[in-house]
Amino acid sequence: MIDFNEEIARFQPSLEVDQAEESIYKNDMTDLADILDMVLKNTDEKRRNDQK
Repeated sequence: MIDFNEEIARFQPSLEVDQAEESIYKNDMTDLADILDMVLKNTDEKRRNDQK
């Protein structure tokens, strides 16, 4: 039978995963939430300008 506590104690993440994680966190990409935020801000600004 597998001793999960023993396996967890011996576990070490591979360097490739650590390197990939670092690259992902350092990369500042625009995601869908950022795009939607920009669209909503632009729409709100246009509505305010039209009301003046």
